[in-house]
Order: sequence, then C-alpha cells, then structure tokens
Amino acid sequence: MDANALRALQAPLKNKYREAPDSAVITLKAKGALDDTSIACKVETGRALAVAGLHPATGGSGAELCSGDMLLEALVACAGVTVKAVATALEIPLKSGTVSAEGDLDFRGTLGVDKEAPVGFRAIRLTFDLDTDAPQEKLDQLLKLTERYCVVFQTLNHKPELAVSASRS
Repeated sequence: MDANALRALQAPLKNKYREAPDSAVITLKAKGALDDTSIACKVETGRALAVAGLHPATGGSGAELCSGDMLLEALVACAGVTVKAVATALEIPLKSGTVSAEGDLDFRGTLGVDKEAPVGFRAIRLTFDLDTDAPQEKLDQLLKLTERYCVVFQTLNHKPELAVSASRS
C-alpha cells in the first residue's frame, strides 16, 4: 500500500469522525474463561484461543502464556503496525525492520513478598531496528508520530480510567 492508497482508505473515516465525533468512539472487548483444572485463563483472541497462566517466576510451569509477555507483544504489534502506517503516509521507504519491547518486573511485588516492590512493569523499552535510507530528520519524525499514534503505547503512557467489578454467575 502506498501513501495515496492509505489516504484514500482513511479519508472517509476521518470525514465521518469529524462530522460525527461520537462515531469514532468504539468499545473493544476481550473475554476469557477461567480454567477449571489449573491456574490459567483461556482468552479468546479472535483468531485462536490463548491460554494464559502463571509466569515461572511466580510458580507457573511456563507451558501457558504470561500476561506480561502478552502485554509486551500487544505493544510490539501496535507499534509495528503504527510505524508501518506512518512510514507509508510520510512516504518513508522501509525495506525491512523489527520492533522489540522489553520490560522489567520485580516479582517480589506480585507475590506480596515486599510491600515496597511495585506490582507490574517498572520500566518498558520499545526499540525499532529499521532498514531505510531515509535521512535522520525523517526517522525522528517517524518515531515521534509512531509514539503519538500507537494506541498501546499511549495507553501505557497515560493511565486510562480503570474500573473493576465482579458478579456471581
């Protein structure tokens, strides 16, 4: 897809959202079922069933997916799609590239060993390795816009309003 094709694809959506801002607000959903035989949750991904379980550092077998890994994978996926879309829109040729994310966790917090240790990632690093001949100014612009428009990055960067509830089934 080139820049013109991307603009043509997105133009009607942008116009619709300008004219009817409420139409741009959608609710994405995820659902999982608790496993009845192990400490695991079966998550419907839309393409397959992902089984998440405890990380080995918290007593898991390592056979199931770790939700922390899944968070980093979601960040990599979103950032990868965003960098490609922005490069296409800016007509920055990318021959190839990789996106990687790594995050630091202190499992003392997760396991309640140390009340001062944080629960969750205390640092996440997102890295792009891009094969392109574009000048540095264009790469700087690409990175800035990718950071700005990556949904997962921005969600992590600016804490959304959160709510938790439970009901009996």
